[in-house]
Amino acid sequence: MTPPRRVVDTNVPVTANGAHEDASVDCVAACGRALQQVMDGGHLFVDSVGSIAAEYRNNLAAFRDVRPGNVFLKWFLTNEWNPARVTHVTVSPREGHPQEFLELPAPPDGIHYDPSDRIFLAVSASHPEHPPVLQALDSKWWGWREALEAAEVTVHFVCPEEIAQKHAAKMGR
Repeated sequence: MTPPRRVVDTNVPVTANGAHEDASVDCVAACGRALQQVMDGGHLFVDSVGSIAAEYRNNLAAFRDVRPGNVFLKWFLTNEWNPARVTHVTVSPREGHPQEFLELPAPPDGIHYDPSDRIFLAVSASHPEHPPVLQALDSKWWGWREALEAAEVTVHFVCPEEIAQKHAAKMGR
């Protein structure tokens, strides 16, 4: 198996830590395994302006305990400047709008990107490899998946059954 090369949305390590109230035990474990795969020879893509790193630091605690998301943060901090493990992708914030990026694909009709999601999309879209975004349970992304693929942004859903159910419940289906 080829080691995964991913942009990791913060909700994956948060879910791996058991902090997502809607996550099943299986999803929590799957998030931990997905992070472990990145740490065991995979590759992480983050932004050049430090937004993803700041979000990780604000939502995880590298030195508090050994829950999987916190272990991932500690791995990231250890490898942040090791280009064999982490790539800093150049993104350009729009002047006066630090959560909007020139590299962000225009949202298709009917889609509004949340400010906190934009950085992950911009990193994936702007790198020539278009690394997939690892996503846990943010159900908006499930609804966006086809539109994002058309914009050359793929999403790897760690808990696809749960996120599909969550999305359907929110949409009243």
